[in-house]
Amino acid sequence: MQGASPTVTGVAHLARPGRPAVVARTLTELTGPTRGVVELPVRLMWNAERTFDLGDPDQLLWLYENVLRETTRTADLRQLLDGRTLRRVWRLLNLPHAVRQAWESRHHALRTA
Repeated sequence: MQGASPTVTGVAHLARPGRPAVVARTLTELTGPTRGVVELPVRLMWNAERTFDLGDPDQLLWLYENVLRETTRTADLRQLLDGRTLRRVWRLLNLPHAVRQAWESRHHALRTA
């Protein structure tokens, strides 16, 4: 599956049954917006309300949670997430255990964020 990346142990962590979590190679490649309003594509958010105001902390968390859970493309991670912001909000995100484990296996800095 394109964009899927196994952890450093070689074991894929599943975002949902049959689909590996997608993890960026580096946090610095995540250069998405840090302010304004972002609209997620339908493939990431099936709800009619797909816009998120990044100035609202709850909406920011909801956007990050959806992208991290639903994406199958590393390009989505690069376009929609910001590495510094991800580190700042990491502990606040409500993520499936396997998604959190996949990201923390690759990015040890998130474990202590």
